[in-house]
Amino acid sequence: MELSANRGASREKGSTESPPAVPGSPTVVFVHGSLDRSTSFLRTSRRLEDLPVVVYDRRGYSRSRAVKPIATDIDTHVDDLLAVISGREVVVVGHSLGGLVALRAAEREPRLVRSVGAFEAPLPWNEWWPHRSRAFVSEDPGDYAQGFFDRVAGAGSWARLSEKQQMARRADGPALVAELAAIRADHPLVDLELIDVPTFAGRGSRSLERHRRAAEVVAETVPGARLVEIEGAAHGAHLTHPDAFARFVRTVVAGAR
Repeated sequence: MELSANRGASREKGSTESPPAVPGSPTVVFVHGSLDRSTSFLRTSRRLEDLPVVVYDRRGYSRSRAVKPIATDIDTHVDDLLAVISGREVVVVGHSLGGLVALRAAEREPRLVRSVGAFEAPLPWNEWWPHRSRAFVSEDPGDYAQGFFDRVAGAGSWARLSEKQQMARRADGPALVAELAAIRADHPLVDLELIDVPTFAGRGSRSLERHRRAAEVVAETVPGARLVEIEGAAHGAHLTHPDAFARFVRTVVAGAR
């Protein structure tokens, strides 16, 4: 696998790592969500200059688009995350589907994941989670990515992208379709009760009900977990409320054991 890391020693070819201003600070690894990329955490990471931060593009997205095969299960994304971690003890903060990857990594490797922050991680195997048709599996991945972007970022968002940005998002379509199919399982993809590291479930006060409920379930099910709400934010809190999201990250870091 080849993902990335510059601005510091490159560990994997698709991640970016910033050095700590305070030696000994725990490294924070960000995991992005569906149809997103590592650069979406720039606004947050600029507010964490005293901490070492690692961001990377998940398999199939942006700079890691060439990594094959495309992941058809969450554990492949967890394997990639663990390769980026490279044996270090870290704090992992995941947004949306990235939060699900972070939680599964904490379940699998508690000796490496010192604490985890999951912001509105989806839990689609629950009966209360609304299910859209699986027709997207047979839809053109680029077309599906376009529609998905408008649904998540807001109607009209696609039209505001440049042609180059639109082409890039459409190229991420195969990875998007594969991972959305993967999480529509009829069984839990992570056993929340087995997570044995400090866990913080984040949500926005203006997020959709399913996202808010999922965060609440994580907080109630993971032993000792805490619920952290960002006032006025919706699902894209790391973009719209970077100061508050950075405070969420610092809470996760402070909770590391």
